Amino acid sequence: MTIPVILFTGFLGAGKTTVINRLLQQDHGRRIAAIVNDFGAINIDAALIETAGDDVIGLANGCICCTLQGDFLRTAKGLLARTPPPDLIVIEASGIAEPQGIVEMVQDPMMWNTLSLDAILCVVDVADVAEDPARLSDPLWRVQVEQADFLLLTKSSLVPDALARTVTDRLTVMFRKPLLDIDREALPLELLDPQDRSNTSLGAPASRAGHSTRFEAVEWQSKGPVPQAAFQTFLHQVAPSLLRAKGFLTFTERPGRTSLLQLAGRRATLTPYRQAREGCQLVLIGKKGDVDPPAILDHLNALGA
Repeated sequence: MTIPVILFTGFLGAGKTTVINRLLQQDHGRRIAAIVNDFGAINIDAALIETAGDDVIGLANGCICCTLQGDFLRTAKGLLARTPPPDLIVIEASGIAEPQGIVEMVQDPMMWNTLSLDAILCVVDVADVAEDPARLSDPLWRVQVEQADFLLLTKSSLVPDALARTVTDRLTVMFRKPLLDIDREALPLELLDPQDRSNTSLGAPASRAGHSTRFEAVEWQSKGPVPQAAFQTFLHQVAPSLLRAKGFLTFTERPGRTSLLQLAGRRATLTPYRQAREGCQLVLIGKKGDVDPPAILDHLNALGA
């Protein structure tokens, strides 16, 4: 069993704890465990998580990107040993952490077959950028933003609409990443963590709208394999219109082997999966109007024919 991990990063005071609180309070029906890192000796952030309990674990007095790596690995192993284990692990990095060190820990050889990094989200304080444009050139701030798959904008309601739009436009031009203004819109769990529907029986392909008013999901299953080169060509063509994609693939060139596809923002990976599975199961998500579900299904059906 591989448990997905979502990493929240962002500069000091950006609002990461508030965002995670919103995520935990949603009516999603999933067991979510949160690992919260505070640089100081007292883990204030963990105390602020309103659902604090056995499923919220604080790591204090250092950064999990460097000095607390051992503590993180022990904590993750403890979560994995639970019965039942969590459906999703959320990590809140400290405001001074660089994401790459945490990514390397999640992908540690000791953990690679039990943890799967689904997405890196950077929380960006719009009011802070508006009031201090020099923030855009801060080396640590930029590293956090540049290594993220999505940018979650907070505190945009604290500045005039025109100024918030100016900041958003500048972020879009500078970083070319999907932006979600969660001050003005709901936090889309279905985008951050598309559920694994691989337990459903293989059947006819389907397109499903209505996960929210903003997103369109395309679900596709095939009993047989697909050609790898043709699928990669298709993915390259459709990726610019997608925000998330996840699923299992078998390729005609690799019988008996299964690959795990994960696409988050502009990052896409196709890696070997440790357990062989039958056929292909995919979920692809994009903003309504950006994706063309019938065309996507037609293309995938042709690959699986």
